[in-house]
Amino acid sequence: MHKRERYFAMLNDDRVVRPFEWGLEFIGEDPDAEDPHAVLSKFSADTIANSDEYFSIPDSFEYRLQAAGRLKPELKTLTWPSAVKTPSVENNTAYATYFPHETNRKAAVIVLPHWNAKAGTYFDLCKFFNKVGMSALRLTLPYHEERMPPELTRADYLVAPNVGRSLQSIQQAVADTRAAVLWLKQQGYEKVGVVGTSIGSCVAFLAFVHDFSIDAAVFNHVSGYMAYVTWHGLSTYHVRDGFGDNIDLDELREYWLPVSPMAYMEKLAAQPPRPQRYIYTLYDLSFPVELSRDAMRALKRHKIKHSKATIPCGHYTLGEKPWVYLDGYKIIRYLHKNLK
Repeated sequence: MHKRERYFAMLNDDRVVRPFEWGLEFIGEDPDAEDPHAVLSKFSADTIANSDEYFSIPDSFEYRLQAAGRLKPELKTLTWPSAVKTPSVENNTAYATYFPHETNRKAAVIVLPHWNAKAGTYFDLCKFFNKVGMSALRLTLPYHEERMPPELTRADYLVAPNVGRSLQSIQQAVADTRAAVLWLKQQGYEKVGVVGTSIGSCVAFLAFVHDFSIDAAVFNHVSGYMAYVTWHGLSTYHVRDGFGDNIDLDELREYWLPVSPMAYMEKLAAQPPRPQRYIYTLYDLSFPVELSRDAMRALKRHKIKHSKATIPCGHYTLGEKPWVYLDGYKIIRYLHKNLK
């Protein structure tokens, strides 16, 4: 299984090792600060203490729903100005593809893809949600697809050896997810769920903790710290190489704590329980399985009621038969049960 994971991870590998940057300007700090370590340390502590503000969104957006195009007239594209503004103009418009159920407006699910997901991925999952009586809204993550700046061929800015830009990117993804929840609620949906895969799982968790309008969630691949995944994961070797000797793992863990699920376990534990399922794979080299188990132990330690599912494959092989069908079943059945 590990051999197959490595094969898929490196198939047509076009990853680029980008230069290290502190990126203080992306978090509203002075890029010429003499001690970026002190700036990021303080920013991390302050942000976690005030995370409701950090992940907040406006009360309203200028949403626009239109036909996706002549080739797929049955699909609708939802756009709106992102609440988080970045230097990339293309990235500042949020996109989502809407799969409304013909008659039922009771429940809807927001689908958050994995890093570097291509256009059209997860459409089949959305159509299966339709088949069981739910609508779906597939979000485009920052710097992906229509949101990708011309200088990129991959969504490298979402997770990069640029400390501040990566923080801003995940903040933006959470804000866009919350804006999608708001739109669905405005359409009259009584219950809204979310499912995220890989980096989408991290974004889904952060949105779930900071938005009580999300009634149920499935986190497809589990890890507590974004820094640990980046440092040890097979898929992110190029990001690790970009950091070089400019920063060590303990420092990165601290600086990226505001966008790491482990920072909010106590916050989640203090909230009224909501349905939440965590799915991880036993042969994962991208979200190493011990990192998943650490997160599960934290849930147990904080007495957070949850559902757990494991699948005997890896990160990439989860997209292969029969594992993809098993994963889809565990996602759809859980959300159908808790949103209907």
